[in-house]
Amino acid sequence: MNRPLVMTSAQASARPAGTLTLGAAPERRTRTLSSDELLAGGRELVIRHHGGEYVLRLTRNDKLILTK
Repeated sequence: MNRPLVMTSAQASARPAGTLTLGAAPERRTRTLSSDELLAGGRELVIRHHGGEYVLRLTRNDKLILTK
């Protein structure tokens, strides 16, 4: 009868023998914008994404809410 395979998490995440190790992926630079720059003095901003529209809204309590 076959016993279930049991391995440690280190064994499970180990790279199989003979696999290639490629160089690190190029570092992506994350853009940073302030909410003032995004809203440009307004209180709402519409963001179009994959055919849908999202609204980024600044509340009375100075919080940001993103809704679809």
